[in-house]
Amino acid sequence: MITKNIIIDNVKTIFYALVIALVIRSIFIQPFYIPSSSMEPTLLIGDRLFVTKYSYGYSKHSLPFSPPIINGRLFSKKPKVGDVIVFKTPADNRTDYIKRLIGLPGDNIQFINGDLFVNDNQIFKSRISQNDKIYCGKQTIDVNTFEEKLPNGKTYNSVYLKSYSFQNSDNFIIPSQHYFFLGDNRDCSKDSRYLTSVGYVHEDNLVGKAQFIFFSSDFRIANIFSFWKWHKTIRFDRFFKKII
Repeated sequence: MITKNIIIDNVKTIFYALVIALVIRSIFIQPFYIPSSSMEPTLLIGDRLFVTKYSYGYSKHSLPFSPPIINGRLFSKKPKVGDVIVFKTPADNRTDYIKRLIGLPGDNIQFINGDLFVNDNQIFKSRISQNDKIYCGKQTIDVNTFEEKLPNGKTYNSVYLKSYSFQNSDNFIIPSQHYFFLGDNRDCSKDSRYLTSVGYVHEDNLVGKAQFIFFSSDFRIANIFSFWKWHKTIRFDRFFKKII
């Protein structure tokens, strides 16, 4: 009988722990891992970060596996241009992407000669480096690094290939209830410029706002099992770094 009670108590403890974890993950905060270089230099492959789920309210995508039990958004809050946001891609409503919000509903976005325009106004950017190397997939590329300033005063760093491979685009007119996202690694990002794969993102697809990095490592330098080399792979300088 004692053994049976112990088993029951353990099962209850595990169940309650799972429920609490589910509530925290769905309502408050969720960890995410960065697997790609599309947001360099802001986010690096191997960054682990926390995303607040309450920042823009809740939709079905706030819950694991996106069950259709929420219609629209509850407690909806509008995101701000420049926010770094996790969202579900419109292509499958399942894959998590993280990009920077550039355009709001009704805005028009266009690239002209490698420069970004929002509502026919060129986004000011000042070059802060022309000798940087960053990742694009498994390759390293030479880039110019700029500080860009959005119309609301938000500033951040973005990088462009020296050849500006993405020179010109159509004029993207953002539909109602949709948003336009770009990766900070402009020539190595699948984002709203590519309408068949990402395109305009519906407000219901927003998952949460990226807040800060809590851990970061680069196991491309050394194998994860080579623990004696972990001091080379762990990026201690990125711990608890706020995402801007």
